[in-house]
Amino acid sequence: MGDVIRWGILGAAKFAAQHMGPAIHEATGAKLVVLATSSKEKSIPFRMFCPDLEVESSYDALLARPDIDAVYVPLPNHLHVEWATKALRAGKHVLCEKPIAMQADEIDALIALRNETGLLAAEAYMIMHHPQWLRAREIYRSGVLGDLVHVQGHFSYDNAADPGNIRNRPDTGGGAIRDIGIYPYGATRFVTGQEPLAVRAQIARENGVDTYSQVSADFDGFSSVFTVSMRMSLFQEMSFHGRDAVLRLSAPFNAGSYGEATVELRFSDGRIERDRFPEARQYKLQVEAFGRTLRDGDAYPCPLEFSRGSQRMIDMAFAADTP
Repeated sequence: MGDVIRWGILGAAKFAAQHMGPAIHEATGAKLVVLATSSKEKSIPFRMFCPDLEVESSYDALLARPDIDAVYVPLPNHLHVEWATKALRAGKHVLCEKPIAMQADEIDALIALRNETGLLAAEAYMIMHHPQWLRAREIYRSGVLGDLVHVQGHFSYDNAADPGNIRNRPDTGGGAIRDIGIYPYGATRFVTGQEPLAVRAQIARENGVDTYSQVSADFDGFSSVFTVSMRMSLFQEMSFHGRDAVLRLSAPFNAGSYGEATVELRFSDGRIERDRFPEARQYKLQVEAFGRTLRDGDAYPCPLEFSRGSQRMIDMAFAADTP
């Protein structure tokens, strides 16, 4: 592997144009080389920040290129496993948008293929690369919270005005839980290192997709409640409530675009300690971590085994509520 990882993107998704494309282009040790899209018009936003970007008219044509080391997959959810598998079999390292699969057991085949090929395959779960979440885990591990009693998370936005959006379509694996529920679920697992023992769910659906859910999960020693919705005003927050202090994270999932990422530690005696992270860019940090793993052999912060655990919790939430 050379000093610079040469990247391709499968599909001209809006998210890729606004976030991950620029992150790959700007990341140290990475070069965005090619985009696969059949629409020249859709390539225009990418060429605004990467003028020398090449364009292939098909995903297969991109995967056949010997000059590409890694691919980013921002396709609709139901296509993630298929194209991550094709990319690995084509000899490419894979960073796939979340959720990387529709069911936890689908990730087993990806793990096996990763091991067989020796390539890196990972879910683009960017918050694990942000110093805000690394600091939150550090605080939890320090024991300063005392016994953890309860975790609460909220993530919502309003997507009702766009019925054609893939998040509002059951055939593309849409729904709020897969889109944003994965964040509070996975973040709780990341900070505490624990897996849910039991899950209860109340889920509201429209046209075959979940638009609102309140999921309660029991972990070893603490409880949790997570509310996610595609039909509520934009809001996000996470808190870890211990016996001695409360750990609260602002802008925990869309740091920067939603607001400034902070970690606030509030003690029972009224003392407050606050860490601010105004400059950290989690998508760029994610790409750079991916590159360090390929070049230097660093352990990747979000292996497929971790992603399987988050998907298992999503599966448990759906199983706990019968429509």
